[in-house]
Amino acid sequence: MSHPIFADLEMEQLRPDTFDSKLEQHANELVGVFFWGHDCPNCEVAKKMIHQDSSDVKSLGLKWFHVNTYEDFDLATRFGLHGIPTFIFFYQGKRLGKISPFPGMTPFMTALRELRAKYPG
Repeated sequence: MSHPIFADLEMEQLRPDTFDSKLEQHANELVGVFFWGHDCPNCEVAKKMIHQDSSDVKSLGLKWFHVNTYEDFDLATRFGLHGIPTFIFFYQGKRLGKISPFPGMTPFMTALRELRAKYPG
């Protein structure tokens, strides 16, 4: 069952065969990729908190995608994830950084605002 956060932020699921092409299609946008997994308690906390403040997150204008690391473990390996949830950010094909573990909404929004200020797109 899909979580409302995916609809809130219009998050398309990326798979190994679509990951690079989708990032390339959105190279001129600030992109956030949410790496998560089913039955991950910390992922559920992040989803719930972001869903509650989804209008604030959406107002920053990032392009969002998600990856279920349990379905696509090779993407988790590719990015050297040591835990989920993890958020990795990209701009013009370059990896900018990550947020992991989910720090709560205030630090999460602060980091997103700082990214947006650096990459106003």
